[in-house]
Amino acid sequence: MRIWRGSPYPLGATWDGAGVNVAVFSEHATQVELCLFDSADAKQESERITLPERTYQVWHGYLPDLRPGQFYGLRVHGPYEPQNGHRFNPNKLLLDPYAKAIARNLKWDDRLFGYQVGHEDADLSLDERDSAEVAPLAAIIDTAFTWGNDPPLHIPWEQTVIYELHVKGFTKLMPDVPEAIRGTYSGLASEPAIRHLTNLGITAVELLPIHYHIDERFLVERKKVNYWGYNTLGFFAPDPRYCATAEPDRHLNEFKSMVRALHQAGIEVILDVVYNHTAEGNHLGATLSWKGIDNRSYYNLSPEDPRYYMDFTGCGNTPNTRHPRTLQLIMDSLRYWVTEMHVDGFRFDLAATLGRSQLVVDHMSAFFSIIHQDPILSQVKLIAEPWDVGPDGYQVGNFPVLWAEWNGRYRDCVRKFWKGDGGTVSEFATRLTGSSDLYMDDGRRPTASINFITCHDGFCLHDLVSYNDKHNEANGEENRDGANDNNSWNCGAEGPTEDEEITELRERQKRNFLATMLISQGVPMLLAGDEISHTQQGNNNTYCQDSELTWLNWEITPARQSMLEFTRRLIQIRRTQPTLQRRRFFHGAPIFGTAVKDIYWLDNKFEEMTEEAWNAGFVKALGVVLVGASGEVDYHGKPIIGDSLMLLLNAYWEPIEFQFPRLIGVIPDFERLFDTFTPNSPPSPVNLNHSYTLQGRSTALFRWTPVLVGEGTQGDTL
Repeated sequence: MRIWRGSPYPLGATWDGAGVNVAVFSEHATQVELCLFDSADAKQESERITLPERTYQVWHGYLPDLRPGQFYGLRVHGPYEPQNGHRFNPNKLLLDPYAKAIARNLKWDDRLFGYQVGHEDADLSLDERDSAEVAPLAAIIDTAFTWGNDPPLHIPWEQTVIYELHVKGFTKLMPDVPEAIRGTYSGLASEPAIRHLTNLGITAVELLPIHYHIDERFLVERKKVNYWGYNTLGFFAPDPRYCATAEPDRHLNEFKSMVRALHQAGIEVILDVVYNHTAEGNHLGATLSWKGIDNRSYYNLSPEDPRYYMDFTGCGNTPNTRHPRTLQLIMDSLRYWVTEMHVDGFRFDLAATLGRSQLVVDHMSAFFSIIHQDPILSQVKLIAEPWDVGPDGYQVGNFPVLWAEWNGRYRDCVRKFWKGDGGTVSEFATRLTGSSDLYMDDGRRPTASINFITCHDGFCLHDLVSYNDKHNEANGEENRDGANDNNSWNCGAEGPTEDEEITELRERQKRNFLATMLISQGVPMLLAGDEISHTQQGNNNTYCQDSELTWLNWEITPARQSMLEFTRRLIQIRRTQPTLQRRRFFHGAPIFGTAVKDIYWLDNKFEEMTEEAWNAGFVKALGVVLVGASGEVDYHGKPIIGDSLMLLLNAYWEPIEFQFPRLIGVIPDFERLFDTFTPNSPPSPVNLNHSYTLQGRSTALFRWTPVLVGEGTQGDTL
C-alpha cells in the first residue's frame, strides 16, 4: 500500500475525501506502525505500515489508497523501562487516542498486559505475546452528516432545567419505543422518549458517559459491567453498546441524529465526561492505548518513582494535564463534541483533578485558562463535579467564573432539613436562594449552583425516603461499597411497606424535595426516574447493575402517575415564574426606590426572622416572600415584573399555623399554587382569614400580582 509523507495535523486517522492522513503523538517512541485489519474477527493484522515521518514529536503518514470502513490499531516501539516511566511494548496492539469509531471491543486476556501477569517481578517483567486477537480496534470513518438547520439553542442558565439520564436505562423498558431501538441513541431520539421529556418540561438532558469505555476485568469475571461508564478509553468515539446498529460507520450518524432530534424538541444535550483518568488503571493495569504510546507524557507519574502513577480519583491513574499534548487531546476532544457532534455542554467528572498541579488544585491552571479563552468551549455549558479524592479535593464553591458546580452542600442541607435535623434552617435559607456564600464573592451568579437532591450516584428519590441504610448486596462486595452517610430517612419502616400512613408520608416527602429543588434559585437537576418513583431497592451504588434495578420501570401506577403530574406542575411553575429565574442574588434591600425589599424571611407569625430565630436549633418552619418586581431587568433594560411568591415550609411533624396580615387577605388574585399535603388540588383562590394551617412535613406555594405604584415600581404588599 502506498504511503506518503502526510501531515502532523490533525492527530488521528482522518479521511479527507481522497485518502487518510495518520498522525500519532509520541515524544519518546522510536517507531510507530499502523496495523490494518480485514474484519472485526481478524486475529492478526493483514498489513503493518511504518509511519515514515516525525514532526514536532508526531509520527505521521498519508495513505492515498485507504478508505473509510478500514479497521486499524497501532504498535509503538520504544524502551520498556517502567522504573523510568516508559512502558513501550510493540507486541501490544493499541487503540488510537483519536479514534472516532470503535470496530471491536476488547476481550479480557493476560495478553493485554505489557508485563507477565503473575510474574514475581510484576510489571518490571516483559510480556512478548501478541495482543492483536483480543485488543480493541478502531475504524476509519467519514464524518460527513447533513445537519440541516441545527443552530445551538443557547438556553440561558436561569431558564435551564436539567434531566440526568442513562442512555440505555431510560428507554430499555419504555413500552412505546420500538423494541429494536430500546436502550440506544435512536431510542432516546424516538417520539415516545422525546414526548416524555417535553411533557415533563425539562430543557436539557445530561447523559451519563457515552464515550467509549471498557468494563473492568474484575467486573467481567463477576459477570457484571461498568454500567455507568466512568472508565473511558476512547475520548472521541461514541460507545457502540448504545448503538442500534453494529456498523461502526453508522455510530456517529446515530448519535448525531439523536442530538438533532433533541434540539428540534428544544432540548440541549450535555455530556458527562471523564477526563480525570483512563481505563488503563495503575502500574498493574493493561496496556491498551496511552500507556503503550507514551506513558511518561500522557500520565502524571510519581516524581519519586515514575514506575507508579499519581492517583487523585481512586481509579489508578491521572492524566498529565501539565503536558501540552495531553492537554491538547482533552481540548481537541471537547471541541470535537461541540463542533462535530453539536453537543451543548459538559459535566466534568471529578473536575478538581483536571486543575491539579501535582498535589495542589490550581484554579489558574492551564486547563482552566485554555477553556476560558477558547472561542468555542467558553460558550457552552460547563459543569464541574467539584471534588476528587486527593488532598484538599473538596472544592465546592471554588471553581472559576464560567463554571457551574454540582452543589453537594445544597443536596446535604436540603436532605437534613426535610429529615427534621435541627440547626439547619439558616443554611437551608442560603441554599434556597442560590448559595450566595459559595458563589457571590467571585463574580458568579446563582446559576453557578446546580441544585440536586439525587443523582446517579447514591439513593434515588424513592429510596431516599424508604431506606435508612444502603442495601448493595447485589453488587457482590458484601455491602461494603457505596456511601454510608446518605442523610436519608425511611419514614418509619426499612424498605417496602403496606403501612398506608408511612406510604403517604414518603410520597409527601418526595414532593417536598422536588418542590424545594424547583423553587430554589440556581439550576435544578432532576434524576431520571424520580418523577415516576423508580426504585433501586436501596442500592446506592448501582454502577455495575445493568438490569431492571437501573432500567426505568415505566409501569405507571396511580401513585406514580400522581408523582409524574406533580413534577410536571412544578417544572411548569418554575418555567413561567420570572421570580424563580433570577440572574442575580437577593440582597434583602429596597428595590426601585421604594420601601419594598426583594425578599422577606418570615416566621409563622409573619414577622421577619430575627437573629435569635435564625440561630435557634429547634426552628423547622419558615416562610419566604419573593417579590415579583425583583429589581432585575430584561435584555432591553426593562424591569422584569413577575408574580410575587410566598413559600411556606414545615419540616416539623405537627401542623403549624401561619398568621397573615390583613393586607394579604384583600389582594384580589391571591391563590395557592400547590400544597404538598394535598397535591391533587388545582391552583385556586384561598380564603385565608389571615391564617393558613400548613400540615406537618409539608410545603405550600402562593402567588399574587404585584401592586404597581408607578413605572416599574411596587407598593408594599406586606
